[in-house]
Amino acid sequence: MAQALRPNTAGSLFATDGKPHPLQDSLLAVTLVLGVTAFVTAMFHSLHLFSSWTGLVGILTGAYGQFVSETTRERFGLILGLGAAAVGFFLGMAHGGLFGGVIG
Repeated sequence: MAQALRPNTAGSLFATDGKPHPLQDSLLAVTLVLGVTAFVTAMFHSLHLFSSWTGLVGILTGAYGQFVSETTRERFGLILGLGAAAVGFFLGMAHGGLFGGVIG
């Protein structure tokens, strides 16, 4: 029964099943970077184009990452990135949107 208590050190940093998940880890990293970028740039009114587009792409990559994720650690990071991307996207939309008031 002692083998059940050993930590799993093999595989990816985010994998808890001991197998590498390069696609899922890449989607996690991209989603986190886009989410943080969208969240930070949303604080500046003049960067609404950048924050809304990075937020939208972050939401899409995070959603696909959730669809193909295999471990809880991956899903946890994806939810953090998705949340930040969504906040950045919505604030960017409130400040001027995806096209900056060009359409409409």
